[in-house]
Amino acid sequence: MKRKDKSNEEGKDLSREELQPRPHELERCQLSTTPRRSSTNQGIKRVAASRFVPRNVDGISKNLTTYGSPKVNLDSRLLNYVLHLLTLPSPSLAWLCGILDLPFYARRRMGKLYRVSLKAANCGYMDVWMPMCFTLVKFRDLSDDSDQGSEANENERHPPTVEPLEALPEPDEVNDMEIDHSGSSNAVVLHDDKKYYPLASGQLEFCCMAPMSKPWLKKKMRNPSLNQLSTPSRFENSPLLKKGKLYPRQPSPSMPHISFPKFSRFMVDLMSHPESVRNVAVVGHLHHGKTALLDMLVHETHDFEWDTSKPLLYTDTHILEQQRGISLKSSPMSFVLQNSKQKSFLVNMIDTPGHVNFLDEVTNSLRLVDGAVLVVDAVEGVFSGGMQVLVSTDKIIRHLVQEGIPIVLVVNKVDRLILELRLPPADAYYKLKHTIEEVNTVISSCNPDPIHRVSPELGNVGFASTEMGWCFNLTSFAKMYRDTFCTSKKDLFDITAFSKRLWGNIWYIPEQRKFVKRNVGGECKRTFDHFIMEPLYKLYGQVLGSEQGPLKETLADLGIYLKPSAYKLDVRPLLRIVLSQFFGPSTGLVDMISSHIPNPHVSAAAKLKSNYTGPLDSPLAQHIEKSDPAGPLVIQITKLYPTHDANEFRSFGRVLSGVAQAGVKVKVLGEGYSVDDEEDMVEALIDRVFIFESRYSVETSGVPAGNLCLLSGIDNSITKTATVVESAYTRPGGPGEGENLYIFKPISHLTKSVLKIAVEPLNPSELPKLLEGLRKVNKTYPLVEIKVEESGEHVIIGTGEIYLDCCLFDLREIFSEIEIKVSDPVVKFCETVVDTSVIKCYAETPNKKNKLTMIAEPLEKGIAEEIETGRINIRMPAKTLSQHFMNNYQWDLLASRSIWAFGPEIDGGGTNILVNDTLPTEVDKKLLFSVKESIKQGFQWATREGPICDEPIRNVKFKLLDATLADEPIYRGGGQIIPTARRVCYSSFMMATPRLMEPVYYIEVQAPADCVPAVYLVLARRRGHVTQDIPKPGSPLYTVKAYIPVIDANGFETDLRTHTQGQSFCMQTFDHWSIVPGDPTDKSITLRPLEPASAQALVVLNFPPLVFRAALAMSLLRPDGGKDWGITCRLQNHLHIAYFLAVHRGRSRGCVNCCGPRKPVGMITHGGLALQQPGSRSCLLAVKMFAASMLSTKA
Repeated sequence: MKRKDKSNEEGKDLSREELQPRPHELERCQLSTTPRRSSTNQGIKRVAASRFVPRNVDGISKNLTTYGSPKVNLDSRLLNYVLHLLTLPSPSLAWLCGILDLPFYARRRMGKLYRVSLKAANCGYMDVWMPMCFTLVKFRDLSDDSDQGSEANENERHPPTVEPLEALPEPDEVNDMEIDHSGSSNAVVLHDDKKYYPLASGQLEFCCMAPMSKPWLKKKMRNPSLNQLSTPSRFENSPLLKKGKLYPRQPSPSMPHISFPKFSRFMVDLMSHPESVRNVAVVGHLHHGKTALLDMLVHETHDFEWDTSKPLLYTDTHILEQQRGISLKSSPMSFVLQNSKQKSFLVNMIDTPGHVNFLDEVTNSLRLVDGAVLVVDAVEGVFSGGMQVLVSTDKIIRHLVQEGIPIVLVVNKVDRLILELRLPPADAYYKLKHTIEEVNTVISSCNPDPIHRVSPELGNVGFASTEMGWCFNLTSFAKMYRDTFCTSKKDLFDITAFSKRLWGNIWYIPEQRKFVKRNVGGECKRTFDHFIMEPLYKLYGQVLGSEQGPLKETLADLGIYLKPSAYKLDVRPLLRIVLSQFFGPSTGLVDMISSHIPNPHVSAAAKLKSNYTGPLDSPLAQHIEKSDPAGPLVIQITKLYPTHDANEFRSFGRVLSGVAQAGVKVKVLGEGYSVDDEEDMVEALIDRVFIFESRYSVETSGVPAGNLCLLSGIDNSITKTATVVESAYTRPGGPGEGENLYIFKPISHLTKSVLKIAVEPLNPSELPKLLEGLRKVNKTYPLVEIKVEESGEHVIIGTGEIYLDCCLFDLREIFSEIEIKVSDPVVKFCETVVDTSVIKCYAETPNKKNKLTMIAEPLEKGIAEEIETGRINIRMPAKTLSQHFMNNYQWDLLASRSIWAFGPEIDGGGTNILVNDTLPTEVDKKLLFSVKESIKQGFQWATREGPICDEPIRNVKFKLLDATLADEPIYRGGGQIIPTARRVCYSSFMMATPRLMEPVYYIEVQAPADCVPAVYLVLARRRGHVTQDIPKPGSPLYTVKAYIPVIDANGFETDLRTHTQGQSFCMQTFDHWSIVPGDPTDKSITLRPLEPASAQALVVLNFPPLVFRAALAMSLLRPDGGKDWGITCRLQNHLHIAYFLAVHRGRSRGCVNCCGPRKPVGMITHGGLALQQPGSRSCLLAVKMFAASMLSTKA
């Protein structure tokens, strides 16, 4: 918007952009970074106002008098200008403070600002009084709780001075900003040459994540009172800057006041006492209250004001998390909490997402912790109805039991039983008991050992309403009774014995004050109802239904005294205040965590045994097993967090041995590192070490073994996870000289990435930015895959639509800041066989001196799943692995002892097996083992890119039957054997009846009963089938469980909401692979003429790319390319797919729609339904196809 003409009416309101400071104003009014003290004791230096007034208010300032005078004469034009200046950036705001002498940075001078604003209100200028009051509150918060002894906050305790430009120090006196003194010069300063004012944040650095940073200047945060906690400490080179407009520097934020005294120093001291440290992950289903649990702890440990009518969502730092209302990233927080005995514990908690698409964040977090807090909704429970469990809860519980991670259960949202279901106390007990038994049912199905059982009398189950700010277990509630009624020592009773009587089939007779094991009638009540639920119901009823007078009396009897203003609040904030004071701090939760989750020293041995790939008796492994702080530094990195400017990443991990300190040189071992191949290893230097607190970070001098830390400086070579070892340990003369280094096992995720899209920049010249952005996206999302096809397309592979949507948001807005074009989503396929090879297949090396013979056959059912879940691994001892196959799959001894490799994953996680089935009498074993590694590499190559459409091979056993090898080593090198092994795998695969496999989603739909038919209709249109349809207990909803192919699931949720008028909720996750009907090698189909289709029948289909055979590629480049060519195949004799390709003479790019907009070039006919197929965007991949092979024939 352009500035209005000077002929505008005087006093007319100007817009925000029209009132931006002009160049001459900024030249005459500069903000100095040097605090200036007055020569007198009156505080801040006064500056003559008339010297710095801009032209449009020049002459008005003379009407201003000192605040101490009995009258303040404010001109209306000045007031109008002041009103808008309050919304301008810092220099104009500093100018305003200069002309009005408003020293709001000094706490003892705030009264003056209030008096001026009050006088303005008395004069009738309400539009000035309200912004001034807002300014008072804002800058009061910024200046409160500053450390009086810290030099880092010196600039915050004194106001910036307003001086003319010539009074500023010389350039050599300003260290962090370069100032151009050329007055009217319009020279452009390059971005790399800009320097900025120094920060006053000291050792505290606010590490706001880049994904949240850019939109936070565009959109207001849900909780404005936390803006000061979330403002990044540096704005240069940051996505926070809007395009084309450089915002002035904001005041440096201060650390939120921690309620525990000397918090940072005390936390660092606790790190050195592992018996007082607990590493915990908060897991559970979507919307069950995980983030609210951490909000409750943040409210207890951080001293700040926030809007209690809205959720705090402290750990949701991503803008998409706030917009969607769900957690997308794992967010660590470290708390100093006290148990019921007033003993302090350092609890390192990680808030994890509950959506099934982001279970990769959960598994990465669980690798670092020693226990998990499972949060379950008291109403929804674990089972969504009937027989099947909630998909995400089921996967998480099974993973916890498999990894041996202790579980602490928190039954959350107990107040929903009171306020929503309105159950009586007796029925509420049965509902809570049923929820706990549901969890035990899932646990026992994984491991029947009773040690994993959870129960309130065991002390590992708590009850909470995190929204209302309370949490307790039976022990903490029993302690409340003792503290309330036991006024003398003779009245004291055993808390533990009393708490065990508060659950189960135990009743209490009030008249006799006696506990019995059966209901005798009369006034006899169950102990849980009498001692816990009835007081809770009465307290809720009093707050919700009583008037102020009776409520005050009731609360006074409970020892709760509120301010008069609290009674004027709405019901929900008032209820939260009352309940939080009634229950007090969450000591019950801390008791459960400290008692049932081991400390890092105790759990170190179990984690080493389950995750370490090296020998357990090595010196380095022994240091890790002891969690020795005096040993060599070893850190496991599982997550990378971007900085606020998105230019670098910081590595989050657990210190397993030694002490993480800045300035230590380390070796970073990537996932591809091995003793034989050390290519994936680099040396780096740890720059800084932090304690991560989600919205801010506390820099520390060192983090000892057993704790979680955030490191900077070592992220360049880390892609997903890494193992960090101190370089000095293995150097010559070091304690580990000559010792081999090993990595920790790559993380086995609970879901798979099966949905993919292709991206390219809208402006081709911005391709380098896109590549850099893709590299950063690959770092920040654990399960995302970035691939480059042979056509040059860059493909992003994720777990689902919402997962890819978040990746694209970060790619566009945070990491590359460019416009990109996105293809329609397609899916990953797998290739498999259903029979044994009909003949023995062989392949000769190019020099004709070596020959390999092989066959392929399907693997037994269950082997692939066990390999994927990690139950069996190629690194297991040969005898153990052989015994497992013999006992479970009836393999003979020779075959089970002859397993060479799992593929295609080099780290042993593949779903194909290479077996050496040769006989010693027929093959020279010495020569064969000399080429074993080359054969294995060829096998890995073949299974990674199958012969049909370059997709991975799955569930196939390759048997090496014979090998004829040259005697001279030069004739049987890797260059000869590796491609030959790949070709023989291909030929044996094609002779074993190949098929394609497609991914299938498991879907849970919750909808009202009248919407269930619409759910069936939408599923039927997308090849889905329902497995269960049952009502959900305690609600009017139905739960529909179904399977649907991923290729047909794109847009399913939107379609479902449309047909149900938004009354349905859907969650979908990858479940299994299914064979695609039909034979991809069937050649008997004849091409039928294309038929016209109606507009309603046109549906876009997407198929995985197929690399064209040389004959087809040559046909496209023939001189008579004006001919029309067709490609056909048949699937199961009823699915006819016809591809029509028109190659125009003289087209420079060689194929239709190459790198251009998509246009329909073919039709697909299926049972009378015509489907429109878009053309390809690639030169090399002219057509995307679904079939296994393509035969080129004239149309």
